[in-house]
Amino acid sequence: MSLNQTPSSERIHIGIFGKRNAGKSSIMNAITDQEASLVSDVKGTTTDPVYKAMELLPLGPVVFIDTPGLDDEGCLGELRVKKSREALGRADLAILVVDGLLGISGEDLKLIKELKEQGTPALIVYNKCDLGVTVSEPVIEELPVLFVSAYTGQGIRMLKERLAELLPQKGREKRLVGDLLKPLDFVILVVPIDKSAPKGRLILPQQQAIRDILESGAVSIAVRDTELKETLDRLEQKPKLVITDSQVFDKVNALVPKGVWLTSFSVLFARYKGSLEQAAAGVRALEQLQDKDKVLICEGCTHHRQCEDIGTVKLPRWIREHTGKQPEFVFSSGGDFPEDLKEYRLIIHCGGCMLQEREMKNRLSRAVKAGVPMTNYGILIAYIKGILERSLEPFL
Repeated sequence: MSLNQTPSSERIHIGIFGKRNAGKSSIMNAITDQEASLVSDVKGTTTDPVYKAMELLPLGPVVFIDTPGLDDEGCLGELRVKKSREALGRADLAILVVDGLLGISGEDLKLIKELKEQGTPALIVYNKCDLGVTVSEPVIEELPVLFVSAYTGQGIRMLKERLAELLPQKGREKRLVGDLLKPLDFVILVVPIDKSAPKGRLILPQQQAIRDILESGAVSIAVRDTELKETLDRLEQKPKLVITDSQVFDKVNALVPKGVWLTSFSVLFARYKGSLEQAAAGVRALEQLQDKDKVLICEGCTHHRQCEDIGTVKLPRWIREHTGKQPEFVFSSGGDFPEDLKEYRLIIHCGGCMLQEREMKNRLSRAVKAGVPMTNYGILIAYIKGILERSLEPFL
């Protein structure tokens, strides 16, 4: 991925929900002006969420999510509905598509209630207005309503405009690291190159950090951990900040002089995704772990596991060594996140660079509701290595 491409995690996610045959896929195709989703008269044509990235002015980069019908039936239907509800947790904005000939259903009202509880901006779109739609039901309080025809294109332009009004651009975007820096500050990025490193490219957190540093007018120097000491010795000016891969936190901590800020990419992303405070508090639960307690370790992406994979190998080993206990570890990756969290004593999540803020906060909120402490890879490693306070110093 090049540095000028907007990753999915940084795009506004717009979910399209509704019953089967309400016209969700047709609406998505009309908005995107592409045949992004299959369309037919057969109920349940959309069997899995369909994601389509595009530019939607004035919102900018967005991802549309076309979802299976909320009224799907049978064993497979239940799985499809589950996928739709998972997409609901990712949606920054929701479009509820209603068959204008049939009106609002019980499934629609249930979804509206969930959207309000989550605080997700939404609007109701009555499709098939070319067939003479008339609505006699009461207007849903506080939700805007539009009448469109995916077939003729009527109302689609207005729909795009209303989406922009519901989720206006923020005046000042959040920064990953740039708000900590001044022009010409030196920042060293420690990027180990080992078997787990992607060949020929940097991972997303490293790319985003470099881009944000450049936009701040600061100077970034990327080195491997094996060249860090010599790089520090050669610099005439002390770096303002050193950002490291969490896996070499203790090694880098021993080399970076006191008075120089030190943190990790994972800790930066905990702050960026709004989970830093919760993660810093949740890590203390490590001390209460007992044998056979269940610990959930989550990664927001999927990748080929190496023999020394951090999530499935290194973290469990470090936790056993630190606690002297033998917990039971459960692993999830990508879009998978267990529905029932109450059986876990601790949740450890990656930085979430591949998850947008809405989905990350949804997972955090679910952990709070279940009463389960949740922390972050980098926070956990810093705590185990005895350098948590130093890793948080830049944000205090």
